[in-house]
Amino acid sequence: MQLSTNYIMPINIKKNHSLKELTTFGIGGPALFFVEACTIEEMQEAILFSKKENLPYFILGKGSNLLFDDRGFFGMVIANRIQFINKENGCWHVGAGYSFSLLGTQSARQGWSGLEFASGIPGSVGGAVYMNAGANGKEASESLVSVDFIDHEGNLMTLSKADLQFGYRFSSFQEKKGAIVGAAFKLIEDKEARNKQFEIIEYRKKTQPYNAKSAGCVFRNPSCGHAGALIEKSGLKGEKIGGAEVSTLHANFLINAENATSHDIINLIEHVRTQVKEKTGIDLIHEVRVIPYHGEI
Repeated sequence: MQLSTNYIMPINIKKNHSLKELTTFGIGGPALFFVEACTIEEMQEAILFSKKENLPYFILGKGSNLLFDDRGFFGMVIANRIQFINKENGCWHVGAGYSFSLLGTQSARQGWSGLEFASGIPGSVGGAVYMNAGANGKEASESLVSVDFIDHEGNLMTLSKADLQFGYRFSSFQEKKGAIVGAAFKLIEDKEARNKQFEIIEYRKKTQPYNAKSAGCVFRNPSCGHAGALIEKSGLKGEKIGGAEVSTLHANFLINAENATSHDIINLIEHVRTQVKEKTGIDLIHEVRVIPYHGEI
C-alpha cells in the first residue's frame, strides 16, 4: 500500500514498524504505518490523514490488555503520547498517553485519594478510561469527571461523565471511533492515600507475575467468583501451549514465557475456557483486545 503524495503529514510516519516492543505481551508483527502523536493537534492530523488515505487505524497506549497478530497490523497504528498533567483544587486533568500507574502513585503521594488502585496497572490513562479499568473493588469511572475525545472527523470535544456509559470493563468509547486524548479526575484529600497505595502495590508484587510479559488479567470475573480461582481449581496453573503459559503465581495471567506467538496465546485462552467450562460449568469471557491484521478498528 502506498500513501498519496497530495497531502503532507506534519508528523513522522514510519513504515513496517515492529509492534512487539510496544506491547506488554511482547507479541506482534509490524504495523504497515506507525506514527507517534505527542499533542492533541498531532492526533487530529493522524486521524484525518488515516481517513483521507482510507487506512484502518488503531490507537495504541501503553500496549497492555491487547494482542496484535503475528503478521502485525495492515493500517496505521497511532501511538498516543499525549502526556500533559494539570492539577487544581483536587481535579487532575491528564493526557491520555500518561501512565495510569504513575498517576495513581503520584496522586497518592501528594495526599489525594481515588486512584490508589491504579498503581501497578500497566496501561495509559486513555486505555484505563476506554476499558474502565479496575482493581481492588475500584474502577476508573468512579472518580472520572470528563473525557477529551477526538472523533473520526477530527473534531475535538469534551464529554462529561453524564454523557457516557460505564460498566464492568466497558465504556461508551468501545462503540465510538476516534481517540481519547485527555481525562479529568476529581480526587479527595486523604492523608492515608499513600499508605493505601503502598499496600496495593506490595500486594500485587507478591500475588501477580509483575515482571513477566503479560497483558494483565485475561478473563473477566464472573458474577459467581474470581476467574483466577476457577482456573486454578481446574488444575490449569502452569499449563502451556507453545511459548504461552498460565502463570503459576496468578492463574488469570497468561504469560509470554518463551517467544510465544499470538496463536499460542489465543489457543491457550480457548483451552482454558474449554477446561473451566467442562470442570465448573462456568463460561469465562476474556477481556484482552485481539487486534486483527486486517479490518477497520
